Parts: sequence; C-alpha cells; structure tokens
Amino acid sequence: MNSLTKNLIPAAAAAALAFGGATSAGAQGGPSELDVASTFPKNLTYLGEGGEKFADLLAEVTEGEITLNIHGDGDLVPALEVFNAVSQGSVQAGWDWIGYWGGTVPVAGLAGAMPFGPGPELFLGWMWEGGGLEILQDAYDEYNVQVLPCHLTAPEAGGWFNQEINSPEDFEGLTMRISGLGGKVLNKLGASTQLIPASELYVALERGRIDATEFSLPIIDDTLGFAEIADYYYFPGWHQPASWNSFIINQDVWNQYTQEEKDQFWAACKANIIWSMGSAPEAQADAIDKFEEEEGVEVKRFPDEVLDALRKASREVLEEEAANDPHFKEAYESLLAYMETAGRWQELQTLPKE
Repeated sequence: MNSLTKNLIPAAAAAALAFGGATSAGAQGGPSELDVASTFPKNLTYLGEGGEKFADLLAEVTEGEITLNIHGDGDLVPALEVFNAVSQGSVQAGWDWIGYWGGTVPVAGLAGAMPFGPGPELFLGWMWEGGGLEILQDAYDEYNVQVLPCHLTAPEAGGWFNQEINSPEDFEGLTMRISGLGGKVLNKLGASTQLIPASELYVALERGRIDATEFSLPIIDDTLGFAEIADYYYFPGWHQPASWNSFIINQDVWNQYTQEEKDQFWAACKANIIWSMGSAPEAQADAIDKFEEEEGVEVKRFPDEVLDALRKASREVLEEEAANDPHFKEAYESLLAYMETAGRWQELQTLPKE
C-alpha cells in the first residue's frame, strides 16, 4: 500500500461520517457478511482495488459489524454474468463497471460512460445531485437490484493498436475489444467490436483474436501487459471521459438492513469516491513514460478528423438509444441539460494556458 493510499483511507473514513452521519451499526438487520462478485480480477490496480477500499471503509464505518468478501472475476460467476447473478439472488452483491449491463438495462450504458460526455466533475454532479442516480435506480428496480455508484474513474485512454489510425477509414475491418456505447460507435465506422473481460484480454490480443483493445487508465493497462504486444497507444479516451463503477446488491438482501445500516453503506460509498478521484491523476504520466522508454510504444493522439467522425457517430448512437428506451431517453436528456447548465460555469472559470 503506497503512502497516498494510507493517507486517503482514514481521511475517507472521516468523510464517510460527515457525508452520511453514520455511527456504528448497533441493532443489526442485514447480513454481517456479504459475498461480492467482482467483474475485475481480484485486487486489479485501481478498479478491482476500488472494491477492496469500499469494503475497508464499510468495515471502518460499521466498526467491523458489516464486512464484504470481494471475489475476483470468475471466482463466483464469470465477470459478465455478475448483474444477472445479483438480480436472481444467486450472488448477494457485486462490484462492477456500470456500463457492462447496457445490453440488459440500456441506461446502464450511459450511466457507465457517455462518449464525448462529461468529465469526472460534471458526471459526479449529475449522478449525485442532478437526478442520475434516481433514473438509474428506477431502471434497476425491475431487476431487483439496488445500485450504489461508488467509484468514479478518470478519463481513460483511447486504446492499444498495432496499426496507426490516421483516418476514420482505418477503423474499417478492425476487430477491437471496446466496452459500452463506444463499441456501437466504432461499429458505425466499420469496426467489429467485442466485449471481453480484463482477465482474457492479453491472450486475445497476443493471439490475434482481436486487432486492438482498450481497457482503462495507463496504470491499469500497465498491469495487464498491453505494452508488450501493441505498438501504438492512443488518446484521448473519447468513449469514456469519465466512468462509474458501482456496488450492486440484491434488493431482498438490501431490504434486510436497517435504515442506519443503509446510511452506512452510502457513507462508505461516497468516501470511496474521494479515494477513486484522489488516487488516479498523478500516477498516469509515469506509466506512459514507461511505455515509451522501456517498451518502445508510440503514444499518439487521434487526429482531429478521426475525433470528428467519432463524435458524429457517437451522437447518432446516443440518439438511437434514446429513441429505443425511455429510461435512456430520460437520462440522456437530463445529462445533456446538466452539462449545458453546469458546463457554462466551467467555461467561465476556465483559465487560459500559458
């Protein structure tokens, strides 16, 4: 555990008390232990680690009366089956990236990450104060799942490639692992996209099952070894300028907890967001330097022509999804309105670069 993490956990625990007004659990209603199926390999840097931090914070806030046993991808159920397992009650709870469930709950694709959408600050505001959480929970109610967005991820990379992307036409015929709505966007540009969990990505790229992949932040991509088998690392992460991970729990289990215990879950959740936002920014540059200097990777930005085409295709995908699902439509319109209102404030406050 690095010094930053050591400092953040006590601070986050104190923030949990401030956010939630929580005290120790007292008279307990729900289970004292929960098995949590993660969509990430156990202790995967930052993403899987976020579930472990949430468990630590919850244990602190409840003085050890509620504990979470975090199980890695595949330990209880395969990564991409976590939502259904929680919904059906075969697993009590899960730790996920929200966007993985867009095929089942379309609005989850938008709540997970919006292509060319808000950065972390605006996405945080919309989720917690702009109505996003209420819309998402309304959609999840149909599946008997309670959602707690507990981890806000910084902007991701655009992906790893073994060929240069100089024009939109370079996506034609490309087979790429990309998650969420970004996959539908690239399909419009002629790519063939797949959703593959983290634990299978290295082999898929190494053996040519896919031509390219994206996954997350540089520090996470480093642990997955992509620099060993890809030549180009592209930015920006147009498909995920910010993204949400969440703790999900079967509602029958959730409803066993007292209101005080539920408040403690929410308090630990909000404190975990502080950890996720505070621990990400500084470390990324060192990982990028390592890719260039030690692995010989060429770090590039997508040309403006490519970004323009991706933005146009993104708008088409978002509008199509909104036309097909009422929850998605409500969330999309709500998020656009929030971005316009809050975004004006950000623009007025933006300082010029030297």
